[in-house]
Amino acid sequence: MQFDLVISNGILVTAGDTFPADIGISAGCIAEIGQNLSGNEVLDATGKLVLPGAIDTHVHLEMPAGPFTSSDNWETGTMAAAYGGVTTVLDFIEPEADQSLLQAYEIRRAQADGRAVIDYGLHMTLSRADPETLAQVPAVVAAGMPSFKTYTTYAGLRLTDEQLLAAMLAVKTAGGIVMVHAENNAMIEYKKQAFLQAGQLSPHFHPLSRPAVAEAEAIQRALALGEIAGGMTYIVHVSTARGAQEIATARGRGQAVIGETCPQYLLLSDAEYDRPGFEGAKFVCSPPLRTVADAAALWHALGQGNLQTVGTDHCPFMYHGQKDAGIDNFTIIPNGLPGIETRLALLYSFGVGAGHISINQWVQLCCSNPARIFGLYPQKGALAIGSDADIVLFDPNKKVTLSHEHLHERVD
Repeated sequence: MQFDLVISNGILVTAGDTFPADIGISAGCIAEIGQNLSGNEVLDATGKLVLPGAIDTHVHLEMPAGPFTSSDNWETGTMAAAYGGVTTVLDFIEPEADQSLLQAYEIRRAQADGRAVIDYGLHMTLSRADPETLAQVPAVVAAGMPSFKTYTTYAGLRLTDEQLLAAMLAVKTAGGIVMVHAENNAMIEYKKQAFLQAGQLSPHFHPLSRPAVAEAEAIQRALALGEIAGGMTYIVHVSTARGAQEIATARGRGQAVIGETCPQYLLLSDAEYDRPGFEGAKFVCSPPLRTVADAAALWHALGQGNLQTVGTDHCPFMYHGQKDAGIDNFTIIPNGLPGIETRLALLYSFGVGAGHISINQWVQLCCSNPARIFGLYPQKGALAIGSDADIVLFDPNKKVTLSHEHLHERVD
């Protein structure tokens, strides 16, 4: 049989296996996996790893943040993702007070359609949990969005415990997943006000205003509410050893829990906030960067299977003209880091290469688990006959030094 395209002589890497084979592609789908396949076009993958296209579970393109908007738009952000081996991104809808959930969906989709250069999906944010809003949840799931983002902090987004439980019950009934940004709001506000009153306003105080206990307590509380609701709870951007342990404990008692972390929490530390002058502002994100010990614990959790995905929380802001708005007050620095382009390679180099995760776990975390969790598998996240031919060729021997000039993210 003659295929449209054959990827030959590569080493296929899936969530469960690693083996040499050719892939035959026709009409944009994987049509055959075997040996000595012939095609109208042949791509020689000798020396390369061949894996399913990566899925980034957590990005914020063109996201409003007070007076600012994250600097990557749907075109630049998805282009950077493609350069990094990402073939699907999952972004967020944040409905305004006067919008229904599906009205907000149509507006967000209109932003992306025709501009995103790869596939995308959307999570729905629930910033209110009144009966009228929650009655709309089944229609959102029916429209193809089973995941609902909630927050335990941030004015205008935060749900009380009663509201979060109501949201969890509604989403569970509709067959969806509740994602939780888990930080204790009372602790954060207390610490921030104390620093402001003391005139301690530099980026050094950002991580101190959002201590590890604030994440651990909020994760524990969200999981307790999730246990009562009985549905799936997905904790986003876990940054601390204590937070990861709360998830491991809940999973150990059989609760339906998924944990996500991000490359910045695995590879950077809170030492970045002590860079000279205002340089630490470049690393202001929430949750903040943590300790070296926290990073080691997160790697261990990934290796043990107690965290199941690595998203990026890609939310870039310009240092000049956006981040520097908070030069005199760290609490108004827009929160977020770029990362959409580098995750796959970083997880290979510093995860597989350092022995923290296996090569198959690498594919699980970046490709297969996201597809399974969010209802895209096996169309995405798999090298299987009938799957979309979203395929990455990865050179494990290529050495790259990352720099602003080398990357494609729209950020300075």
